[in-house]
Amino acid sequence: MKGKNKMDYKGKSEQMIEYIKKLRACIKWLLEREDANLAEIVKLNGLLEAAEKHHSQIVAQLKSAIEESKTINEELQKQYASLEENLKKVEAEKMDALRSYGDEKETRIALESSRNELLEDLSRLKLEGKRLNEQIKMLQDTNKRLQEYNTSLQQYNSNLQADVTKNGETITKLQKEKNTMVETMNGLKDHANSVKMQLDLAKSSQNEALKQKNELLKEVDNLRSELQQVREDRDHKLVEVHSLLAEIGTYKEMTGKSAVELDNVMTRSTALEEICSAQQERIKLLEVQLASTNEKLKRSDLTTIESMTEYEKQKRMSEDLQLRLEEAEQQIIDGEKLRKKLHNTILELKGNIRVFCRVRPLLSNESGAISYPKSGENLGHGIELTHNAQMYAFTFDKVFDQLASQEDVFIEISQLVQSALDGYKVCIFAYGQTGSGKTYTMMGKPEIHDQKGLIPRSLEQIFQTSQTLVSQGWKYNMQASMLEIYNETIRDLLANNRTSIQDGGVSKYSIKHDTNGNTHVSDLTIVDVSSFNEVSSLLKRAAQSRSVGRTQMNEESSRSHCVFTLRIFGVNEVYNIFLLLNLINA
Repeated sequence: MKGKNKMDYKGKSEQMIEYIKKLRACIKWLLEREDANLAEIVKLNGLLEAAEKHHSQIVAQLKSAIEESKTINEELQKQYASLEENLKKVEAEKMDALRSYGDEKETRIALESSRNELLEDLSRLKLEGKRLNEQIKMLQDTNKRLQEYNTSLQQYNSNLQADVTKNGETITKLQKEKNTMVETMNGLKDHANSVKMQLDLAKSSQNEALKQKNELLKEVDNLRSELQQVREDRDHKLVEVHSLLAEIGTYKEMTGKSAVELDNVMTRSTALEEICSAQQERIKLLEVQLASTNEKLKRSDLTTIESMTEYEKQKRMSEDLQLRLEEAEQQIIDGEKLRKKLHNTILELKGNIRVFCRVRPLLSNESGAISYPKSGENLGHGIELTHNAQMYAFTFDKVFDQLASQEDVFIEISQLVQSALDGYKVCIFAYGQTGSGKTYTMMGKPEIHDQKGLIPRSLEQIFQTSQTLVSQGWKYNMQASMLEIYNETIRDLLANNRTSIQDGGVSKYSIKHDTNGNTHVSDLTIVDVSSFNEVSSLLKRAAQSRSVGRTQMNEESSRSHCVFTLRIFGVNEVYNIFLLLNLINA
């Protein structure tokens, strides 16, 4: 502290007071700052505790999910063991039924009153058996698709980041459920075949029983008619005997004819009595035959009751088979929903918008140094260019080197085509300078299998997959259109008249957007297609209409931007989905 002079204590004191005030202000500011820091520390501790609590909850949920998956796996194993035991029981019952049918084949007779009902039930069961076979075939096709898709998922799984690993348990669970469903479908198919064989045997036995019944009924009617005729003859002969005896008495009393006539009459009476005795014996024989026939009818009734019991048993078995088939169908539907969900999740994790880089081979007049990372996180995703001794590194979602084939590129985007069939809009956009290989990548040479581009390969996959989905109730209608943008003007490549410009040089086509976010070009030619061959012919026709020209880098350059659009309308009894796939060559 400095004063006016050495003895200026008052001035120094005033300076000291000002300095003390500043120090107190600094101390106060430091205390406030310390309080704020303490509050911030408390807040951070609270956030840390909340994060730890949330982390513990997530861990608990994961553990419960793992336990639940283990429980479901054990239940499925128990169900599989139960199904195997049921299958063995059914096979044993089938063998017993076959043996019993072999023993009772000659004696089974169906009741006339239940014949119509049995015929109707048998026809219905035949229709159900046919439907079961179709459904089993459909389930086999679905299982094949699931197997192919599972292989695809395994390829994608290897490229996912650490976030995807938490879905591993779910995928394993789906695989186990799928295997269980396959085994169940095989068991159901064998059981359906055995039921069909039993129904065929029952039908043949029923026909034979009906024939035997008709024959026995005819025989009974004949015996009854013969018995009635014999009874009538006996009554007639008895009447004749009584009349003759009366005549004899009358003759003896009134006329007293000769003994010779009396002997003749007695002889005739004796002959008539012998005939009556013979008729009575025949009547007894016919009664015995009638009793035997009645006994056969009773046995036939018992056999019919047994047949009805066996039929009811088979009917219940068929209903149980139908319920199990419906459960299997529901499992297939649930599995398909889970597949779509996982597929969409994987694509979202990989990125809804992805950028790939493809390097074509160098021409003879070109030079340059291109290299690729050999290891690290940029392996397969990076490219390094050297120019004027300076290295430039670039990173993409995927890099295809000069040796990559058309199939390698398509495999990377094939899952996007599957997304289009699942109901999502997909756009594949090729961009690059003149002569960089855009047209080759998108179109290639469709007549050569190994050089087909993305568009032909995508169309093949779409039509093949749509055919396999027909068995699941899907019906698809597809419309194709193709245009090019040349010198800022839209040209319709599928129009019959190649002139796409109206008088005055103004394009008659305009780009419009609807309220649903769909984009379309007015007055553009749209062609309905139903097969890959029809689309191939359209692509050839469009290729002939494209604007091409020679450049310094390419003998025959496209010289335009080309857009191929395939609209997919898929209809199902459960879903009604509008699907759109755009393939663009810029």
